[in-house]
Amino acid sequence: MYNLTDKVVLVTGAGRRNGIGEAVVWRFITEGCRVVISDIGSAKGTSFSNDHIGTTDDMNRLVEAIAAQGGQAIGIACDVRFENEVEHLFARTIETFGRIDILINNAGVGYLMEAVTNVSESDWDAVLDTNLKGTFLCTKHAARHMIRQGQGGSIINIASQAAKSGFPFAAAYTASKHGVLGLTRSNAVELGQYGIRVNAVCPNHITTGLGHWQNQYFSNKLGLSYDDYLQSIKDRNPLGRTGLVEDVAKTCAFLASDQAAYITGEAMNVSGGEEYH
Repeated sequence: MYNLTDKVVLVTGAGRRNGIGEAVVWRFITEGCRVVISDIGSAKGTSFSNDHIGTTDDMNRLVEAIAAQGGQAIGIACDVRFENEVEHLFARTIETFGRIDILINNAGVGYLMEAVTNVSESDWDAVLDTNLKGTFLCTKHAARHMIRQGQGGSIINIASQAAKSGFPFAAAYTASKHGVLGLTRSNAVELGQYGIRVNAVCPNHITTGLGHWQNQYFSNKLGLSYDDYLQSIKDRNPLGRTGLVEDVAKTCAFLASDQAAYITGEAMNVSGGEEYH
């Protein structure tokens, strides 16, 4: 549909089952792309437990499923908070596929939430280092390769509705996602001369594994049942439903394609009309 055949796509935060990253991976596979699947790979302390990460086994499972469908993909563990690991991620990508055309910055922490008066410094750092610093580091190294290749490219940052509106108990998350939009706009201005487009996607709530955790957390905080809380999300949405991972994946494919050749520096809402600025 979008003439993306043989493009090389790297998707961070793509290991967790049934998450946004996995849906984005499958969308680009159906478009005929070669895909690098990346995630942290293994638990690291209390901030990155197995309940919230994509493991190496998860990535291998996805690679095998793609191969069974005739697609090409590899999995590479990477903690995007550390530049040496990011540099290795891109070196492996170039070594395997020879180039990088599209980067999807999807790695993020959306489960360390607390009242601002109780947020620990370590939790703040874990969120900001993953969501914002990780996006910066991956963009930096992707752009270096894209500039060297001389054929442009597309960088898409998965932000959030929280990049435009404030939410309680989510100071670090909201701050990081607002920062991602600033980074998106600055990089779009700077990298446009090389034909590299930089955009952000801003989804509202999606009940992935992370979304399920958020439903439980916020329903408890607000004194609502799980079902009543979920219904309240649907009731305030003009289209009357929560988001789907496929909604984000479709948007990424469009923004990466030549159909969006004159779109850069944008923060596109994918929210059923709930977020409109």
